[in-house]
Amino acid sequence: MATVELRFSALPEHVRTARLVAAAVARRAGVDEAVLDEVRLAVGEACSRAVGLHQSNDIREPVRVVLVEEEKLFSIEVGDQVPHPESQSGADSGPGAHGAAELDAEGEDDMGLAVISGLVDDVEVTAGADGGLIKMSWPTAPSTPLP
Repeated sequence: MATVELRFSALPEHVRTARLVAAAVARRAGVDEAVLDEVRLAVGEACSRAVGLHQSNDIREPVRVVLVEEEKLFSIEVGDQVPHPESQSGADSGPGAHGAAELDAEGEDDMGLAVISGLVDDVEVTAGADGGLIKMSWPTAPSTPLP
């Protein structure tokens, strides 16, 4: 299992770098070329959401992105450091995850989470006192040995 961790200041200009790194690692992990645009878009939405939450809540800690390459699965976790009320924490998978409506009372991130849910079949959104986390995963093609 290979893991890449990326931390960046909560500035919009760093989201592009996170997208490029995610696409490169996904390609190396064996994610189908046809899916790489979805990976880029989903990571961009998740990172933009985290940056916006950090900025609107005056959080100075970096946004954290973890890319994990496993045998048949590639996953990306995007975490923010914004405390969410414990009553709103939980995990959901797939489109229509209740986290999209509950994570932000003002609804600022509803659209981003809806886009992510539309792009990624396997998505989990959690939130708690230590911050929020969006975990997304895609299947990978089996690696073929070199001759």
